[in-house]
Amino acid sequence: MQMSIFEIGMLAGFGVSWPFAVWKTYTSKSVGGKSAVFLWCVLLGYISGTLHKVFYSLDPVIALYVFNGLMVAADLALYYRYRGREPEAASAGGG
Repeated sequence: MQMSIFEIGMLAGFGVSWPFAVWKTYTSKSVGGKSAVFLWCVLLGYISGTLHKVFYSLDPVIALYVFNGLMVAADLALYYRYRGREPEAASAGGG
């Protein structure tokens, strides 16, 4: 079993940002600036990486693929939940 420090670094680097993105979407209830197409592409990438690990190179790095995939899936679910909805503060007409 050979793990790549570069693969771990890439997945950890992206993995640090996803929980913040999910939290921001959840708390703001706004998806302005997000793209469902982009999120689907990223999710498919993590699914492909996970499947590669399962079929060709099973090692503990698979946990990073699964974690990142779950975070993107959560952000995607929030995207569909809140699309077309503006935060209450913005629609209240503040200035």
